[in-house]
Amino acid sequence: ILLLLPVFLIIAISIKLDDGGDVFHFREIVGLHGRRFYALKFRTMIHNADDYLAKHPELMRKYQQNMKLAHDPRVTRVGRLLRKTSLDELPQLFNVLLGQMSLVGPRIIHPSELPRYREWGQKRLSVKPGITGLWQVSRRQHICYEERILLDMHYIDNRSFFADIVILLKTLKVFIIHTGI
Repeated sequence: ILLLLPVFLIIAISIKLDDGGDVFHFREIVGLHGRRFYALKFRTMIHNADDYLAKHPELMRKYQQNMKLAHDPRVTRVGRLLRKTSLDELPQLFNVLLGQMSLVGPRIIHPSELPRYREWGQKRLSVKPGITGLWQVSRRQHICYEERILLDMHYIDNRSFFADIVILLKTLKVFIIHTGI
């Protein structure tokens, strides 16, 4: 984290210069054993992004299907770059230090998403969520929500130190090639 402080500072200044809003976004997450915490991310969306969705029902329907929008109009200019490079996730290193997350694990989910895991909900809560994971290095934004769930379950069933190293190396490749949104 100390080595990344200059990067954090450049990103924070860029976000402030882009729209003057908050630098960080705190997303409520359900983690190991159902414990809730706030994952720290660099803010990539406009202020009041949820209100924007509420005012656009068609976008809200699309969002609720996959919990993502292909060309999300709420994402700021700087936010697009941060998402494409996954730099918006860097502050989650603090969540790892606090013991709330792992470097590698299933993707972070909001408590409202847990019912979508159906019979796998308890299995999902048996491990810490990760900054990166199998679905992030598989096809990122190009898979549906159910496929992400299956990849999370596959990871949980087959996790190992070696698999985590492979995922971390693939994450570096994704970061370098910029295969995000």
